Amino acid sequence: MASATQIKQLLKSHSQRNDEGFYAVALQVAAAEARAGHAKFAEEIRALVDKARKGSNEGRVLSNVLNVARPKGEVADLLETISVEVRASDLILPDVLRDRVNRVLIEQRNISAIREHNLTPRQRLLFTGPPGCGKTMTASAIACELGLPLFVVRLDSLISKYLGDSLSKLRLIFEAAEQTRAIFFFDEFDSIGVSRDVLGEVGEMRRILNAFLLFIERLSSNSLIIAATNHGERLDKALYRRFDDLIEFGLPGKQQIKDVMSTRLHGVKVSKLSWEKILPAAEGLSYSEITKACEEAVKSTILHLKKSVTTSMLVESLTERRLFLNH
Repeated sequence: MASATQIKQLLKSHSQRNDEGFYAVALQVAAAEARAGHAKFAEEIRALVDKARKGSNEGRVLSNVLNVARPKGEVADLLETISVEVRASDLILPDVLRDRVNRVLIEQRNISAIREHNLTPRQRLLFTGPPGCGKTMTASAIACELGLPLFVVRLDSLISKYLGDSLSKLRLIFEAAEQTRAIFFFDEFDSIGVSRDVLGEVGEMRRILNAFLLFIERLSSNSLIIAATNHGERLDKALYRRFDDLIEFGLPGKQQIKDVMSTRLHGVKVSKLSWEKILPAAEGLSYSEITKACEEAVKSTILHLKKSVTTSMLVESLTERRLFLNH
């Protein structure tokens, strides 16, 4: 039988339209009934929760979720809502990296089963790697696959020159993570996660880092915290112990270069391509830069009234991107 506290939590979640909070408490009741020997009743509760979840997800689009979970009040100035509908199947990643992302998704989809065995699903993720290599897109794909809102933490609003103000703002973000199941994305995380050896013994940044370490360790909700940085080597070593998984992104290999270009040129008339010429020109460029090069080649085709995108156009565009980056 549900306790008085659980009944209040159920009513509170219902009044706030917090479905995940409602389901979480219902599963706690199911676990208690199972321990009491009422296995059939517990299984019926779980089945009802699964059916309710499935029903609420069918036909639901990300924009609707974001509208319900849009942050309000003071925390609204700290979080930016991102609506990018990209699926995991849209990601172009090496197989090893794709497996790591899929493992996160599988655990998140089976939270109740994992928690019933007193285990914790992966929910504190650290993304490292060069810019333009898929960190933000992967966070968007995880949000889309799980039907969760994606909130990007506005570090410019978080960091304040006034003593204690930044800590209060950081606390608001983690309170929001406890109240609303969502993905909270700390981009350019090295701006607050830089090694304490660099920060020295005093300073607001050191206090923010220490507070972040405390808050992320105490996280008890089903929200996901994803921190991303282009400079993993700058991070404080204590941070790595607080995250459940480190996912290291890299520049695309030959197969990923082909996949990116084929995807971006899909639906565009293309002459027979010489990968022997294209791959060397693309080597060392990020996914983002290769995509931009393809877009430039397509625009050139349109503006110069060409019939199709050619190898020489792509090589020229890739070379221009490299010169731009090295300028």
